[in-house]
Amino acid sequence: MVNLIIPDQWQQDAVNALRAGRDLVVHAPTGAGKTYIFELFYDSIKGQAVYTVPTRALANDKLAEWKARGWDVGIATGDVAENLNARVVVATLETQKSRFIRKDGPKLLVVDEYQLLADPVRGMNYELILSLAPPDTQILLLSGSVANPEDVASWLKRIGRNVEVIIHRDRPVPLEEIMLNHIPIQAPQFIRSFWPRLITRALLADMGPILIFAPRRNASEELAQTLSAALTNDEPLSLSNEQALAAGEPLAKLLRHRIAYHHSGLSYAVRAGLIEPLAKRGQLRVVVATMGLAAGINFSMRSVLITGAHYFVNNFQRQVRPDELLQMFGRAGRRGLDEVGFALVTPDVPRLHEAYPLKLKRAEPIDWPSFIALMQAAALRRTDPFAEAMQLSRRLFTPKELTIGVERFYQTGTQPCGLRVDVERGRFVRRQRTEILNSRGEWEIPEEHGKTTLGQLWARKADGRWRPALSVAASLSGIGIGNLCKFKSKEGVEYGREVAVAIRRDSEWHLLRWLRKLFKEKFPLLQVPGLVSEPVFQTVLLPIVSQHVRGNFAEFETRNQLVLARFKFGQTEAEGYLEK
Repeated sequence: MVNLIIPDQWQQDAVNALRAGRDLVVHAPTGAGKTYIFELFYDSIKGQAVYTVPTRALANDKLAEWKARGWDVGIATGDVAENLNARVVVATLETQKSRFIRKDGPKLLVVDEYQLLADPVRGMNYELILSLAPPDTQILLLSGSVANPEDVASWLKRIGRNVEVIIHRDRPVPLEEIMLNHIPIQAPQFIRSFWPRLITRALLADMGPILIFAPRRNASEELAQTLSAALTNDEPLSLSNEQALAAGEPLAKLLRHRIAYHHSGLSYAVRAGLIEPLAKRGQLRVVVATMGLAAGINFSMRSVLITGAHYFVNNFQRQVRPDELLQMFGRAGRRGLDEVGFALVTPDVPRLHEAYPLKLKRAEPIDWPSFIALMQAAALRRTDPFAEAMQLSRRLFTPKELTIGVERFYQTGTQPCGLRVDVERGRFVRRQRTEILNSRGEWEIPEEHGKTTLGQLWARKADGRWRPALSVAASLSGIGIGNLCKFKSKEGVEYGREVAVAIRRDSEWHLLRWLRKLFKEKFPLLQVPGLVSEPVFQTVLLPIVSQHVRGNFAEFETRNQLVLARFKFGQTEAEGYLEK
């Protein structure tokens, strides 16, 4: 039996545009079938296609999926590089940068989830590769989380590309928000844990199956185990010996309770060969997935619940962005099975109105190492490296004119200080080893580094103005831990750091896992409980947290019952040149 999927009209229009040789920017909701456009176009590719995805786990998934179809597929993710001459190479975008710097693009470049163009860390690589794509490399950009796809298309047109935009805004299944606390059906009295009680109410109200997003792997496993212990199992799922062996214990035990967890720590065979097919067939009541793999979820369920506003990436806490919420809520509602999908919420977790597309703009810094690599490649080709660098700066995703410091030389033909730079930069190159420009605008020979504090240091910005160092975010690079935050100061703003420490529950604070782990490992004699009062936290625990953060405590701030401790660094010891 062959399963035939008839493309929607917008998918057919997209494939026709690609076959006509045009670049394509596609906007469609999560689950609408954006990847299917590439799969329909596969037989028409006259050369190699590079299909880029945000994470290594997703690349491994796509490799296995398309290999199973008999495709000629390779992979490039930084840690793995196999079959790089295949017809399709699944890759993380950064692995392709050196190739594009050499002006060696594939026949087709697909950028799945191209909203990463605005990412403060990875966005520069996305922008650079799209700017350097040769004219004979066709581009296909896919996302459902971008508010201004037309601006991206306009940018590509400005740099000489033939681009079409296809926008499909209709969700396959309408979405409705449900407040879990307001569901009239009560959970059995023996279920006492917070999330199991609320989730049981939703299941009893026929809102299952439910896809739940948790902040990290161990949280997803713990919640799945808690739910399995709390929910009755009237119809256990029968697993074959092969399925049980592949899942292993304790996952097989959870699956028999029709519950599963789903994260990148599981093999592709377990995720895509066992959990996802069971979820698609409606045989699981609950799947608890990690937020970090939300883009890789390849199934939908009737309801979606997001358990928090933060998640962890490489042990660093991140706030969930509105476009990420949109992607997660987008998995609610199964096409052909549900008339409506449900976004399950409480007052303390992200709401549906907080999920919306991201308006893209470029990350502010210029990627100087890539510019230098481009100039080196130009020199090897015996072309003018400075001219190529200028050309690239004009092709970036910005309406502003970005300068790299050599423009005046090409306008006047002079070489101040014998260097291909403008006069001011030339003067700086000559003086930087012997003199500094002080706050009075005078060049002076500095004294040796002197010890002071960050609050006493000043920094000179690109526009020539001197500002307190702490009014510049980069001043805290490598200092302290936690997310950057802002305080009001006499100079306008002062940067500090903030860390989430607890969840406020009435008069008690429920310490976050990382903090409990810190106290257990480094201060075992304290025997800190999971629940403490605010006075105990401030008098006993806060000094330890301040020492760990390496800053001076300033204030607490509460956001949706999440308690954040905010710290200043004005008294932190530092070194700097002292003016005469």
